[in-house]
Amino acid sequence: MDARFLGIADLTEVPSVAVVVDVMRAFTVAAWAFARGAERIVLAESLDAALALKARHPDWVALKDGPPAPGFDAVNSPGLLRSLDLGGRTVVQKTTAGTVGALAVKESPLVLCASFVVAEATARVLRARGSDSVTYVVTGEGGRADEDLACAQYIARRTTDAGTDAAAFVRRAAGSRAAFELAEGIRQGVHPDDVALCLEVDRFPFAMVAAPEGSLMVLRPLR
Repeated sequence: MDARFLGIADLTEVPSVAVVVDVMRAFTVAAWAFARGAERIVLAESLDAALALKARHPDWVALKDGPPAPGFDAVNSPGLLRSLDLGGRTVVQKTTAGTVGALAVKESPLVLCASFVVAEATARVLRARGSDSVTYVVTGEGGRADEDLACAQYIARRTTDAGTDAAAFVRRAAGSRAAFELAEGIRQGVHPDDVALCLEVDRFPFAMVAAPEGSLMVLRPLR
């Protein structure tokens, strides 16, 4: 299987299969949202678009990066989100990198959104699909975020070798700039457990598939 690892800005064509990786924290948060009962996640193009969706659907749960803000119900933190009851709810998510990456490949026939917590489930979908080529979208730091690249490379390896050990890949992610900034409180809207939660491998048994539903790009769990 041919695996390509590209930043968002490096995407020059529509991939046949895209795996969009954001470990810290968009797609760790998304997985936690599904674990807490969310039915679907709408990936918003902008903060204004997220707020507009929330205004039209007051029962939806809107979340964003950074500190709490008027109109938003939560922030993009797995440590903070894990205490919420999202049973049957629709979540609207807007983040700096992850949601941007997913929307950049919205025309791809298959879009998987991934992080360490759903790594094996994602690899399982790719094995079943048997695609000749998979494009991994490394969303953070212009495609250079080591936590995202490490996770992408781990999933790619697991797709062809199910016995691949995660330890070296997790160590790289733990030493990344994002992990440092979260641990030191440099980023806002952070829980002390966020880094540890983002580094849990295969916490959840489902993959996450994004696809257009009407005018929206919607993420759902694939069990």
